[in-house]
Amino acid sequence: MYLYLKALHIIFVVTWFAGLFYMPRLFIYATEADEQPELVRDMLRKQFFVMMKRLWYGITWPSAILTLVLGLSVLFNGGWDKLLFEPAGRWLLLKLLFVLLLYVYHYSLHCIFKQEMRGIFRYSSQQLRIWNEVATIFLIAIVMLVVVKQGMSLVWGLIGLLVFIVLLMSAIRIYKLIRKTNN
Repeated sequence: MYLYLKALHIIFVVTWFAGLFYMPRLFIYATEADEQPELVRDMLRKQFFVMMKRLWYGITWPSAILTLVLGLSVLFNGGWDKLLFEPAGRWLLLKLLFVLLLYVYHYSLHCIFKQEMRGIFRYSSQQLRIWNEVATIFLIAIVMLVVVKQGMSLVWGLIGLLVFIVLLMSAIRIYKLIRKTNN
């Protein structure tokens, strides 16, 4: 039973991340629709809003809930809860902290979603591009913790994560310069 729970947990983590990756892209597209003539902008936003609602309520939220339920099932059925506050379980405690922060990120996307559904576009497409990459950072941190566990030094792991963040932000800045040059 444990392996089935674990497999389902991984499946719903994947579908949840699919939503977390694609939702900010839809925010960006809806924001950039403002650059179009009014008729085109309204048509685009209407379509993006339909896509956002389906993705958010049909895939992302259900996957987030099932990830949580199945993750707790794996934690307790696998006996991982007993390891949590032991030295060998520090990786798991850190992973759970990142997961908690990922749910905070999820909620921040929900707030942006609700604003955009009301026609409020508070963030530029550049800000949304940066925010879009937060899920990538969480994914890398969580997967590295789960796979490497104690084999990874906390200090080197954090340094590696910081280097990745710097590279990612540099890539976003370069992309912005390329877009500006091409326009």
